[in-house]
Amino acid sequence: MVLLDVVTGLRASELFGLKWTDIDFIRNEIRVTRSIVLQVVGPCKTEASQKPVPLDSLLARTLRTWRAHTKYKAETDWVFASPYSQGRKPYWYQSLMRNRIREVARRAGITKQMGWHTFRHTCATLLRASGADIKVAQELLRHASCRVTLDTYTQAVTEHKRAAQGRVASLVRGIGPECVRRTHRSTTPTKPRTRFSPTLRR
Repeated sequence: MVLLDVVTGLRASELFGLKWTDIDFIRNEIRVTRSIVLQVVGPCKTEASQKPVPLDSLLARTLRTWRAHTKYKAETDWVFASPYSQGRKPYWYQSLMRNRIREVARRAGITKQMGWHTFRHTCATLLRASGADIKVAQELLRHASCRVTLDTYTQAVTEHKRAAQGRVASLVRGIGPECVRRTHRSTTPTKPRTRFSPTLRR
């Protein structure tokens, strides 16, 4: 479920609101038709949220494997049905994050605070790092406008920040042939030419 969330950028309420009938393995897409908050089923956040989400072939294989292993695989079953409710409800995602995912992250050496929205932010950041057009990122994240995608979700990757900072530092230090030549011409005073008298020329 973490893999699915990171790659698709689904909101947690949408992720756990999925039923098998929402997964189209023929068209390789996910239909987001409902959300679930505090185990209460409701509509999606916005009209834009209801747009189909592409399903990568890796994700499709992963979901097929999960369906083969779970006890709850009927079309009307929740994709992430909780065995504690005999499949009548999906997992309580707040509890799952607190008791399972954060614990696994801690054992892996990840100390930063995380929540389900962290995976959505990660998806947006990786989209930018991969060179995705901002309009494509907006459609994949199903935001109402590009401004939301730019202002709220997209962060510069650390490596890109470091590279940009390095370019600025190089300019300040005057590194680079074009910069060096330009600086040399503009700052080095021109030596005055010595004019010799006709007698000296002889």
